[in-house]
Amino acid sequence: MCPDGYTVCMRKLLRFLTGRLFWSSLLIIAQIAILSYVIYTQAGLDIVVGRVFVGISLIMTMVVLSRDENPAYKIGWILIFMLLPLYGGVYYILFGNKRFSNRISLKRESFIRLYRDGMRNLPSADPQPMKELGHDDPLLYREAHYINAISEFPVVRHTKATYYPLGDEWLPAMLEGLRSARRFILMEFFIIDPGEVWNEVLSILDQKQKDGVEVRLMYDDVGSIKFLPNHYDRMLRKHGFKVATFNPLKPHLNSRMNSRDHRKVLVIDGNVAFTGGVNLADEYVNRKILYGHWKDTAVRLEGAAVANLTMMFFQLWCYTCAEKLDFSEFMPDHSMESDGFIQPFGDNPLDDQNVAENVYLQAIGMSRRYVWITTPYLALDNEMITALRLAAQSGVDVRIIVPHIPDKWYAFAVTRSYYRALLEGGVRIYEYTPGFIHAKTIITDDEFAIIGTINMDYRAFYLNFENGVAFYHSSIIKDVRKDLERTFALSHSVTLEEATQISLPRRLFRALFRLFSPLM
Repeated sequence: MCPDGYTVCMRKLLRFLTGRLFWSSLLIIAQIAILSYVIYTQAGLDIVVGRVFVGISLIMTMVVLSRDENPAYKIGWILIFMLLPLYGGVYYILFGNKRFSNRISLKRESFIRLYRDGMRNLPSADPQPMKELGHDDPLLYREAHYINAISEFPVVRHTKATYYPLGDEWLPAMLEGLRSARRFILMEFFIIDPGEVWNEVLSILDQKQKDGVEVRLMYDDVGSIKFLPNHYDRMLRKHGFKVATFNPLKPHLNSRMNSRDHRKVLVIDGNVAFTGGVNLADEYVNRKILYGHWKDTAVRLEGAAVANLTMMFFQLWCYTCAEKLDFSEFMPDHSMESDGFIQPFGDNPLDDQNVAENVYLQAIGMSRRYVWITTPYLALDNEMITALRLAAQSGVDVRIIVPHIPDKWYAFAVTRSYYRALLEGGVRIYEYTPGFIHAKTIITDDEFAIIGTINMDYRAFYLNFENGVAFYHSSIIKDVRKDLERTFALSHSVTLEEATQISLPRRLFRALFRLFSPLM
């Protein structure tokens, strides 16, 4: 029985059945069914046609093997070619091919030019902090240099950082930040879900817009589609806001729909910014309980480092809206006393560089005493498994905290499928007993930490637009450590015996989901 009551459940069902997600999904499924039927019929009528489709699958197998892509991704597609030789090649062309169309390629080049020009013009693009970090800690310098060399986001000082161990603590600080806005507000979120949190935010934004504050709001269409009514962006524009919906869902076969904007960025007047795992929805701050207690984290930055997040926002805004702007109007106009070195950075699927995963790999590899990680999902490639096991087997205290109450049962099945291999390698796995942990954090040796939107799965590492903030020798690292120590105390330490005493059907079920997880 529905816990919300019969009437509420019927309203939700009716809303789902009349929503864009349902009809778009239905149309896509219908297109796949029709395509499969046509291929099957033609192959049955003409043996030559059938051989042509099998030949396409064979050719696509060679293409997949020749490409410089993750081996797990290749294995998933090759299995499809083997199981469905008649359809696999066509399905790969439609869903698996990551090559850009001419139109997307032109937008991509424009994005990269804007990206590089913006980075060079950042007032925070001062080489001195990088030199100072290299003098203080050559090992951490390697991490910072990699991020700067590939993503072009610089290391900065003159920034104050505040850590929020729960979304409950982030919310009042974020709302107060919105109320303090005098010139502009930039908001980029994966999910907007109308409720108490969004209503409070919307009320403040309305008032700020009336006071002459410019409001720009960007949200991911697929991330929010289950929660927002149709054409919600039009309603927001009537409020006077500038609105962009990222990569709108279209009811036709298109592999580009798989790349989503998973970032959470809020910039106020260019001087203050918030980021972390928290979306604009009630469950993230425990005003609505769905999966037990929701554990999330966020940070507030004030000062020079905000410029990195501002440019990150505008890169995707201009990519989506094709708008040309003078970014100098949005840069910080004051700085703070330095608290270590801070480096907000972004990752995107347009540049063929796995920045987020490589940053994690390097952090694990350079750890000497401990590396602690929190993530709501585990879907790891061989490189990440090897790095985690190697660190643990080298005497490093490697711990990972995942949820005990999942929000997605299939993702949880994939997560638990990795327990045995990690535990046998000396990695310690904890499940957050009170509920669901959504925080995305890595901390090493009391010297380095990342807080952001990056899950430890294929979607975050390969498909999504993501962001994080790297902290080097910052006081915030101590706050993160204390928070994780409290979280360990609330969590269940999974034993190897628990991970191995799994029934054969469940083990096969998990293995199947794990095999196809790189394709999802």
